[in-house]
Amino acid sequence: MSINTAFPDPGLLELPWELPLEDWPSEVLAAYPRGLSRHVVRFARVGERVVAVKETTARYARREYGLLRTLQRMGTPSVVPDSVVTDRFSPDGDALPAALVTDHLSFSLPYRAIFEQVPARDTIERLVDALALLIVQLHLSGFYWGDVSLSNTLFRRDAGTFAAYLVDAETGELHPELTRGQRGYDIDLARTNVAGEVMDLLAGEHMQRRLEEAGVDPASVDPFVISQRLVESYEGLWEELTATETFSVGERWRVQARVQRLNELGFDVEEASLDSDSAGQVHLRPRVVEAGHHSRRLLHLTGLNTQENQARRILTDIDQFGRALYPGLPEDLTAQLWMREIFVPIMSAIPADLRRKREPAQIVHEVLEHRWFMSESAGKDIPTETAAEDYVRSYLAERPDERDVF
Repeated sequence: MSINTAFPDPGLLELPWELPLEDWPSEVLAAYPRGLSRHVVRFARVGERVVAVKETTARYARREYGLLRTLQRMGTPSVVPDSVVTDRFSPDGDALPAALVTDHLSFSLPYRAIFEQVPARDTIERLVDALALLIVQLHLSGFYWGDVSLSNTLFRRDAGTFAAYLVDAETGELHPELTRGQRGYDIDLARTNVAGEVMDLLAGEHMQRRLEEAGVDPASVDPFVISQRLVESYEGLWEELTATETFSVGERWRVQARVQRLNELGFDVEEASLDSDSAGQVHLRPRVVEAGHHSRRLLHLTGLNTQENQARRILTDIDQFGRALYPGLPEDLTAQLWMREIFVPIMSAIPADLRRKREPAQIVHEVLEHRWFMSESAGKDIPTETAAEDYVRSYLAERPDERDVF
């Protein structure tokens, strides 16, 4: 057996590589929910961490490992590759498939598990919107996926939305820039795959019962409307992020307006071109657009590492907190006071055994939402500590763990 990795961990040697993956004993496995896959995939415990192991050929394992490492360096949302295991043999000397090992993405779920928890039309719509954003980010990076689907994606909660991460890069290709045809093929495939996945999701009697219990008529959820939403969401984002905008010299304010719109979408413009023509028209096109505008800003202010919409929600609360209590104080000092007076009390109110149910930033978002609803109902401001205690008792305690075993 041979393990090739950039992150040596002796614990990997303790896994039963001499057995086919489907025969691994339960004591080394973690009972995490798995999405659909053409390969055998298992989650295994390696010391204090959990890894996903996928059996495939040595060629495909090495290729996918390299692609995932490149995507990580580019900052594109994807799982983190750990190692490639080759030269596996059974005790009888029979050759076994190679394996790709990736780190388990904490607090992530396959789309089926999310829809099972919240069986509503807007749940699948929010998942599709997250997938559309992921495809845009991949395409901006020059990555052609070749197998776009909900099944090849993991999702994390991100305030009231979801953040999507690429899981399977086996069919992917990296190019300096994608052609319109490559992007179009990915989107056409996404339209087909998502429609099929939603139809399959709705076909099960159990899911139909769950929808009916939630007050949703299964017949009202149209897989083709949902897959078309993916296409329209992708095309709208791509147009806003890449299209050339033309305006007169006297409308120079539109440059800042375009940048502000991109920031609101969660993207930073690292470079843009401004060209004027003989008719006095100015042509603006952002050349390099990077996702994570709000999360980078929050990280700089507080050190919190969050998803984009979580960061947006927390930044809004920091701004409102400063205006109400510390008007005129610089933003960095306001953020530090918010951490001391809002963040720390919220996290202190969460019992240790419940902290594996949500990421810290998601807990903060949900407590802030809970505080708002309690204040509206009471007709007065509710203290953060009171809202956090009620949130734990009335909501969080009843939720399933999303970091550990399901």
